[in-house]
Amino acid sequence: MKPLSLVPVKPNLDFINKRLVFFIFSLLLICSSIGLYGVKDLNYGIDFRGGILIEVRVDKATSLEDVRSKLTDLGLGEVSLQEFGNPHDILIRIQKQDGGEKAQQVAINKVKTELGSEVSYRRTEFVGPKISEELFRDGVIAVILAIFGILIYIWFRFEWQFGVGAIIALTHDVLSTIGIFALTGIEFNLSTVAAILTIAGYSINDTVVVFDRVRENLRKYKTLSLVELLNNSINETLSRTVMTSITTLIALMSLYLLGGEVIRGFSFAMIWGVLIGTYSSICLAVPLLVYLNINRGVAAGSNKDGGRNVKGV
Repeated sequence: MKPLSLVPVKPNLDFINKRLVFFIFSLLLICSSIGLYGVKDLNYGIDFRGGILIEVRVDKATSLEDVRSKLTDLGLGEVSLQEFGNPHDILIRIQKQDGGEKAQQVAINKVKTELGSEVSYRRTEFVGPKISEELFRDGVIAVILAIFGILIYIWFRFEWQFGVGAIIALTHDVLSTIGIFALTGIEFNLSTVAAILTIAGYSINDTVVVFDRVRENLRKYKTLSLVELLNNSINETLSRTVMTSITTLIALMSLYLLGGEVIRGFSFAMIWGVLIGTYSSICLAVPLLVYLNINRGVAAGSNKDGGRNVKGV
């Protein structure tokens, strides 16, 4: 029986000579993402804008719609309900009320009075404006530190030119993810920040696999033109890249469709991140090396993992 192969064993696709098309597309994508963020902003969750979180467990006779109908007429503004874990666990999110902490407590009391003894309260939290600002700031710092750490890793693992290519591709992935959230209006919260950090790790892993093959080919083919060498490196790792992305997407689609509202933002970000990360690793990070003046002798000898030659497939 032949192994499953969605990509020819030895594909011969010309990625490098089409690099200007990829660069223009990526530039348009980044500009659109920045523009959408400026015009529409993000649909920040309670983590970032403040509000009330109430986690309840209802009895078997009470449904999500029963709870929703009771809370609709309380005049508390935006109220969203989500099932998580099982149909009897419900997360109630209420927008921040005007009037400080006393107003938040009044809103909580209204909810408890309306729901009565039908539910048991597992968790009640108020995220104030100061805390939400700190969470937002910490999320931004986490993403910046992750990108900086990846830059240092790539720099030491390969050469600075590889690091620049990887960071440009990674920044492209992060900005486009923010743009797609601005476009769709899907809630942007702490779990989305976690997804962006995960996307960074996934994307850089794909990029490192191709970079490893580039370095190996620089040793093997001393006289091959850089354009042809980079093309060969992408094609040699293409099957591994595509198969890894497809299997990851299958798992993420299951999370998105069956995981419920609580992790929908996370799974949506991950699905987009896998797609755009695969694209940027192949069509952005490697083609950029054409313009970064690689010292072929130094790059070929830059094996800082104890002399081992990591093939990546």
